[in-house]
Amino acid sequence: MNLRKLFFLFWSCMAVGALTTTVTGAIMQWTDPSFGFLGFKVAGFNAAMMALVGTMIGAFSQMGFFAYLILNYIALSIFRKKYLWNAFQAYTTVFCIIGLGYMLFNKREILSSYLFIIVPAVLVLGTLAVCFFKVKQTNPSAFIPTAFLMFTVTFIEAWPAMSDGNANTPGIIFMFVPLFVCNAYQIMMLHRVLKNKTTESASEANTVA
Repeated sequence: MNLRKLFFLFWSCMAVGALTTTVTGAIMQWTDPSFGFLGFKVAGFNAAMMALVGTMIGAFSQMGFFAYLILNYIALSIFRKKYLWNAFQAYTTVFCIIGLGYMLFNKREILSSYLFIIVPAVLVLGTLAVCFFKVKQTNPSAFIPTAFLMFTVTFIEAWPAMSDGNANTPGIIFMFVPLFVCNAYQIMMLHRVLKNKTTESASEANTVA
């Protein structure tokens, strides 16, 4: 991946984050007029502020995405066998599904009663949908890494919204949706970017030859 491709992913992901956050924020504000992100209720009335927050979420999502790529590279060199690393990712993903439900269940007194079921279930369904399209466009071996990124990494990135001081239903939804969409965008763009890079390299080699 060259700097041009990296630059494209960076700004396009921030744009996706801005758009998704603005739409999500507008819907949250429409359904709950008292909704405010991180205590700033004015953001709910200001599309520009929502878009600004979205660019930061997009940048945060990209940090998590590239952190996972680095982790994947290091883990493969440690585990040696790819199936061991995939097994670890699968186990961790299942653990995080249970962990997310348990975490929200413990906060059911301050959150919506069924949020501990709804959020993990929707996130799992969304993850499976992204995995389906990723596998369809690449190969079956992409299923577990994609599931790990879409659920586990999204869960970790959204952790601040579920902390004791900030936990509220609108805030959790407001954080999860843009992060999930940004992560989905990046994982679905990755093979396209790498494919284009491979094609360009092959074309250059043929020209030289």
